[in-house]
Amino acid sequence: MCEAIGVASVEELLEVFPGELKLKRPLDLPEGLPEQELLGLLKSISKKNRTVEEYASFLGAGAYNHYLPSVVDYAISRSELYSAYTPYQPEMSQGTLQATFEYQTLICQLTAMEVSNASLYDGASATAEAVLMARRKTGRKKVLLSSAVHPEYRETVKTHLVADNESLAEVPYCTESGSTLPGASLSAVDKETACLVIQSPNFFGAIEDVSAHAEIAHKKGALLIVSIAEPLSLGLLKPPGLLGCDIVVGEGQSFGNPLAFGGPYLGFMAAKEELLRQMPGRIVGETKDTNGKRSFCLTLATREQHIRRERATSNICTNEGLSALAALAYLSALGKKGLMDLARLNLSKAHYLMQQLSALPGVTHAFGSPFFNEFVIKVEEDPQEILQGLVSSSILGGIALKRFYPELSKHILLCATEMNPKHEMDRFVRELSSFTGG
Repeated sequence: MCEAIGVASVEELLEVFPGELKLKRPLDLPEGLPEQELLGLLKSISKKNRTVEEYASFLGAGAYNHYLPSVVDYAISRSELYSAYTPYQPEMSQGTLQATFEYQTLICQLTAMEVSNASLYDGASATAEAVLMARRKTGRKKVLLSSAVHPEYRETVKTHLVADNESLAEVPYCTESGSTLPGASLSAVDKETACLVIQSPNFFGAIEDVSAHAEIAHKKGALLIVSIAEPLSLGLLKPPGLLGCDIVVGEGQSFGNPLAFGGPYLGFMAAKEELLRQMPGRIVGETKDTNGKRSFCLTLATREQHIRRERATSNICTNEGLSALAALAYLSALGKKGLMDLARLNLSKAHYLMQQLSALPGVTHAFGSPFFNEFVIKVEEDPQEILQGLVSSSILGGIALKRFYPELSKHILLCATEMNPKHEMDRFVRELSSFTGG
C-alpha cells in the first residue's frame, strides 16, 4: 500500500501529523496472552459484576425497564428480516420492506397520525428533526420548548440549532402541577413561532393538556410537536393525532428493546400527510408487482445517500431497522388489548408506589398533575445521599433532579413498571423510610 501511494514507510506516511500529537512511548498494555488464557482472565473479571436483575430498579427518565417477550428475539433473528440492512433492491428485500411498512402502520395507529417514517436514531434526535421540519414548513425560525421536555432532548435540539440559538426559547413548567400551563404557552407563542414542543407524559411523568397547546399554536400559525419518551402511555392516553398535534415523535425503546446501556434505541416519527415531504429518512409504501401481487418498495427517501446532499432533508438519520423490527414484533405480540392491559398495570403500580411513599414522614408527592408510570417525590434529606444508601440495599431508587433542575434540589424522579412486583415496591418503601425518619 505504501508503494501504491508513493511513500517509503508507514512512518513517512504519518509525518503529516504534528510531533506533539504523537505518542513518544509504547502503549501501556500488558504482554499478550494466548486466547485460552485471555478468555479465562476476562471471565474472572466479569464475575465481579452485578447484573441488573440483582437490583430493584425504579429508574426511568426516558429509558424504561419492561419485560421483553421471547418472541421478539426470535423474530429479529430471522435472516429474511435482519440481514438486509438497506433495501436498495426491493426484489431482494421484501422481508425488510414489509416489516418496515408494518412498523409504520402501527406507529400511525398508535399516534392517530397519517404518515410515519421508517424510524430515526432515538427520541432526542427525532425531536430535533421535528423542529427542523417545522421550520422548513412554516418558513419561521422561532422554536419554543417546554422546560418539562426531557433535558437531554432539549440539549439535542439546542445542538441542532447551535448556529441559531437566539431563536430558541423555553416555556416554563408550573412548579405546582409539574405540567406546562396553556397560559404560559399563550404568552410565549407569537407570529414568529415555527413550533411549540411539549412532552406528554413529560419528564416528570405529568400528562400535558395537548389539545389546549395545539389550539394556542395553531392560532398563531405555528405547529405543535409532541414528544413521547414513554410510548407505552399510548396504550391508555388519547393519541396526539386526535388532540390537534401536527408532528409526533418519541423514543420507541419501551417496545421490545432492552435497556442495553443506552442503546441502540429508535426514534419514531409520525405527522400529518401535508408534512410528508418534510419528513427525514425513509418511508416504505405498498404497491403491486408486474403480476399484480402485493409488494413493498421505498416510496420516499430523502436521505443524502439517495439524493444530492444539498437537497437532502436530513444528513444524519438512518434506518434503525433492527430496533424498529423489535418494536414491530413486540407490538404485534401484545396486540391492542395486551398493550392497553400493560399500560393499565404500569399506571396502577406507579400510583400504588406513590401512595405508599407519600404516607412516609418527610416524603411528599411533588406535583399535582395526573401522571402515568413516573412521578416526582420531595424529601427533606439530601436525595443523593438517600439514593446512594439505597444502592447498598440493592435498590436503584430513582434520579435526583438537581442535576437537571437546580430548583428541585430535594426532588427524586421515580418510575414503576410491570417489572416491579408489589413485594419489591414495599421493600423500597421500608428502606426509604429508614432515611426519612419513618
